Amino acid sequence: MSTTSWLDTGDNAWQLTAGSLVGLQSIPGLVVLYAGIVKRKWAINSAFMAFYAFAAVLICWVVWAYKMAFGNQWGSAPFVGTPGPIISMGDELKQAVLPTSGITANFPMSTMVYFQFVFAAITVVIMAGAFLGRMNFTAWMIFVPLWITFSYTVGAFSLWGGGFLATRGVIDYSGGYVIHVSAGTAGFVGAAWIGPRLLKDRDDFQPNNVLLTLVGAGILWTGWNGFNGGDPYAASADAGAAVLNTNIATAMSILVWTMLDIIFFKKPAVIGAVQGMITGLVAITPAAGVVAGWGAIVIGVLSGSIPWLSMNIIGKKVWLFQYVDDTLGVYHTHTVAGVTGGMMVGVFATADGCAAFGLTSPGGAIEGNWKQVWLQLVGALFIFGLNIFMTSVIMAFIKYVLRIPLRMSEEMLLIGDDAVHGEDAYAFGDGRRSILHGDTERVPVSGDGELGVIQGVAPPSSDRELEPAESAK
Repeated sequence: MSTTSWLDTGDNAWQLTAGSLVGLQSIPGLVVLYAGIVKRKWAINSAFMAFYAFAAVLICWVVWAYKMAFGNQWGSAPFVGTPGPIISMGDELKQAVLPTSGITANFPMSTMVYFQFVFAAITVVIMAGAFLGRMNFTAWMIFVPLWITFSYTVGAFSLWGGGFLATRGVIDYSGGYVIHVSAGTAGFVGAAWIGPRLLKDRDDFQPNNVLLTLVGAGILWTGWNGFNGGDPYAASADAGAAVLNTNIATAMSILVWTMLDIIFFKKPAVIGAVQGMITGLVAITPAAGVVAGWGAIVIGVLSGSIPWLSMNIIGKKVWLFQYVDDTLGVYHTHTVAGVTGGMMVGVFATADGCAAFGLTSPGGAIEGNWKQVWLQLVGALFIFGLNIFMTSVIMAFIKYVLRIPLRMSEEMLLIGDDAVHGEDAYAFGDGRRSILHGDTERVPVSGDGELGVIQGVAPPSSDRELEPAESAK
């Protein structure tokens, strides 16, 4: 078998491994995390939103979106590439090159396209966490390709593909801005457009399976080694530093979040630890390979405390956070944590780390370069504004032009998975699924199919239980 002179088999093997680890974060990582962390009646719908998004993004990616994010600049616009397919055999076998940014890698374009796809996919999967428990699935099916096309590609090109933020020196090592600030902001704006869950769901939305949630969280954490370790595009020393720093920051964030739970709520909470894990992973993402280990520790302290305050103190007092029903608090765990980490790049980026990553930046404030702090702020504000605008335009288009409801019908909201998908996450007795009526569950209790009622409540006796929550009570 002949090999090309530019192919480094070690780099290619690591890049494919890193991409596969990131793919596992979505499928099955976030699929099972979502299925476990929501009420039982939403387990199928929540998991399926993630499952669908992963498939839909891939087709969009190879047919037109990859080149919009990483191809040649489209005319004079310094924030998006020219759309087009990348599915011919010639495309897949040639050397990976990002033409506008001038980056060349020692592996094939097929590896690069897949690696960048799993990042695009996990962005919308994360965003779905803000919509769980009420978004019309048909609207979601349309929203995903539109958002990837008109929002994600712009952010990715601007910061990673050689666009105007990259040329000005904004650093986003692995997606703190492109992925997490985008997902959290778009999720929050989208949640405002969709409206809240039913009042009874919002007041009582306990996880149906905490252990399943932990399985998903574990896959997410381990997969982040590929998430941050794959961004040097080589099996390099910088990749190793990024992996180690990722785990340092995450561990510190979990410890800080758990300590705050104990101090203020008197109990260590498993779900709280998972949230601290996520905020640590998110905050180190823009900085992973350009900060030293001690910088990762500081970022972990901040990621375990600032989003905690945002979610548990500010989020419970500020009207806007009460009004907008962000189901899993994606804004706090991703936007707040992503901005925190991104700004810390401006402070703690080292000259050696930047050089190892192939950047000409002299580092951050610790290296005497205070300008980097302001550059990081500009990058955060651009991604924030982009996603507010584009998400609103897309939601308005679906609702007012296509005339597709963003929100499920009241019957679907009351019943859940059985009404939306005709499926139930858990079987009983001889394997037949439960039959849901309202929130009362009738399940087979004998071989002849006799139905019994368990752990249920009667169907709503007033219209109030069908009303969406205007604010958290």
